Amino acid sequence: MKFWRRIKFLFQFRKSIPFVLSFFRSREVKGVKKWGAAGLVLLYIIFPWDIIPDFLIFFGIVDDVAVLTFVLQQIVKMAPESLKEEYEVEDEV
Repeated sequence: MKFWRRIKFLFQFRKSIPFVLSFFRSREVKGVKKWGAAGLVLLYIIFPWDIIPDFLIFFGIVDDVAVLTFVLQQIVKMAPESLKEEYEVEDEV
């Protein structure tokens, strides 16, 4: 059940992208947390190796979605409660 909530939040771009932008703009979030989140994103970009190659159309995208879901989950965990309430994000995302 938790997995589907994560996928749902990830694909609700109207919530997830503004949430991430607000996370990085927020004065409530410490710089260390912002650098940690940015580091996770950079690691994903720098290391292009996939567990499942992308030429296997559906299956190749699954591992990318899993990594993005993990990164988004970590950002939600680091976000202050006020930001979670503003975007109606559950901590279990």
